[in-house]
Amino acid sequence: MKQTQTDKLLEYLQTHPEGITPLEALNAIGTFRLAARVYDLRKRGHNIVEKDEVVSGGARVARYRLEWMPETWVTR
Repeated sequence: MKQTQTDKLLEYLQTHPEGITPLEALNAIGTFRLAARVYDLRKRGHNIVEKDEVVSGGARVARYRLEWMPETWVTR
């Protein structure tokens, strides 16, 4: 079965504690709609926190990070 962008995002967040920005999401998992994928993960019960940050050029973007919750982690 093909892995969805939402599944890819969860895996990324589990392995990158610093989180992800929309540009990083485009490069890493190929989604233009990071906020929508975060919404999907929140509906599944994952605790995703959002923090605004200023990037080069002065643009303000959201950085999403998975708040550690043992019951949400995928066991391998």
